[in-house]
Amino acid sequence: MAKFQEMGEVISQVCLCPGIFDLTIKAPQIAAEAGCGQFVAVYSKDAAHLLPRPISLCRINRQAGTIRLVYRVAGYGTDEFSRLAAGDSVRVFGPLGTGFFLSDKKAMIIGGGIGVPPLLETAAALSRRGMRRENIQIVLGYRNECFLKDEFEQFGTVYIATEDGSTGVKGTVIDAINANRLSADVIYSCGPAPMLRALKAYSEEKGITCYVSMEQRMACGIGACLACVCNSTEKDGHSQVNNKRVCADGPVFNAKDIVI
Repeated sequence: MAKFQEMGEVISQVCLCPGIFDLTIKAPQIAAEAGCGQFVAVYSKDAAHLLPRPISLCRINRQAGTIRLVYRVAGYGTDEFSRLAAGDSVRVFGPLGTGFFLSDKKAMIIGGGIGVPPLLETAAALSRRGMRRENIQIVLGYRNECFLKDEFEQFGTVYIATEDGSTGVKGTVIDAINANRLSADVIYSCGPAPMLRALKAYSEEKGITCYVSMEQRMACGIGACLACVCNSTEKDGHSQVNNKRVCADGPVFNAKDIVI
């Protein structure tokens, strides 16, 4: 798949809730090639910060030539991005990584925290394939603020888990799955490692195919530096050790192929 570096124009940016921002960028070459589960590298304008920040694609609009990034402010780079406004420019590189392999089987889309945004395009992609709403079950886990929930509801039934119990089931996404007696043939997931580890165990117990999108610190974003490796069950053809490069081989993996 082709990768492009574009000086994107900021179309809009809003704050969804404290620390979570929703940024839309005009980047037609990236939008034309990108798929659900992939990400882009976004560059700071400060020359002292050379490495880009990887941010997953929340939505892709090929017709408008835009990409939408929903991200959490977690440091210098993302703090800089949060101050971007319509008309500003920002350098982006992508699309990067391996996204979700979609099937027509009954699905559970499971996101936790800042792992929720990339699953919105995944839900939309399944809907575009003609899947019925009842076959797209969406389980979202939050601390408290349920950002993007309303947008997911256009594609399937949404079930919520919150740490404080303010919305939906109190507890984890596994608690929400069990409380609502959900079942599926395939899982698409993104979120923190403890959540993915629990889903891997759940899928093995139930005999369900489970795809996980890994959250990992990255440097180059193209698989050259090996800064973002995760442990794998088989040897990697690039490094000849039991590692996978999250930025290139992933971020999406079949859960059976990696150690979480």
